[in-house]
Amino acid sequence: MSQNFAFSIKTLRFDENYRPSNNTRITTNFANLARGERRYDNLRDTLRMINQRFNALAHWDNPNGDRYSVELDIVSVDMDIEGNGRPFPTIEMLQTTVLDHQTNQRIEGMIGNNFSSYIRDYDFSVLLLDHNKDQSRFTIPENFGTLHGNIFKHFVQSTTFQRHFSKLPVICLSVAESKVYQRSNNQHPVLGVEYQPNESSLTEHYFQQMGLQVRYFMPQNSKAPLAFYFFGDLLNDYSNLELISTISTMETFQKIYRPEIYHANTPAGERFKPSLQHQDHSLTPIQYDREERSQLAIKQGKFTEEHFIKPYQNILEQWSANAAH
Repeated sequence: MSQNFAFSIKTLRFDENYRPSNNTRITTNFANLARGERRYDNLRDTLRMINQRFNALAHWDNPNGDRYSVELDIVSVDMDIEGNGRPFPTIEMLQTTVLDHQTNQRIEGMIGNNFSSYIRDYDFSVLLLDHNKDQSRFTIPENFGTLHGNIFKHFVQSTTFQRHFSKLPVICLSVAESKVYQRSNNQHPVLGVEYQPNESSLTEHYFQQMGLQVRYFMPQNSKAPLAFYFFGDLLNDYSNLELISTISTMETFQKIYRPEIYHANTPAGERFKPSLQHQDHSLTPIQYDREERSQLAIKQGKFTEEHFIKPYQNILEQWSANAAH
């Protein structure tokens, strides 16, 4: 049955002229920045922050701190289940490209970075909430994340992915408020100091279903560790510039989205418990509506239930069961 599953990829440049596309999934984070009176300022300031951070990390042979800049493309992946030309928006990631102004080279950066998906919105904002509505204690539904994980793995193994990208994705997320992170002695020249979590989380479990493992690193002059989800060997499969493109991009977004953690006035210590209630932080000049993002996740989760999960439930369950074997 999987032979009918066809993926297609569209890209949209994320720059100061970016406007969210009507016919692809609204990555609420990006769309949020690109609205309102300050939309141009928001986008310009975001890109400036990314470039400054990139040059600070790629400081060798870069005396003026302006050798590099980063281009960002939003990569939208649609999946056609029945082969009828009516695809469903499945996955959205970011691709970085590094511009070296000294050599006039365009260097392929990292695919992944940000990650959003309608099906994940459904899993977390509809399925999980409904499952726990009348329960006295929080539990996880059976096979939670299995379908989403199988679709993601199927996409990464597809000829469509391999035609567009030369390396496997790395997804970079914020740390979880529910966990405590302990600094280790392991240090990487670009990724920085490694932190170890005290326990695994639901997010880790969900990304494991996608075939990804996780490590936590705090780059030099960062305020908190970042969660890097990856296939293979994070430290050896990617170049320094590829890793820096992810750090500079995602740390900038986290400073905007979660300033309490990533724009704190004091960096994480030996033992770190992140909190969105942390008062001792600075705000970026960029306007972002965190509450709207949560509301849109529920709205998009219900859209997924209506247009993807319910109409194709039998096909998807059978396909996912076969994919697991």
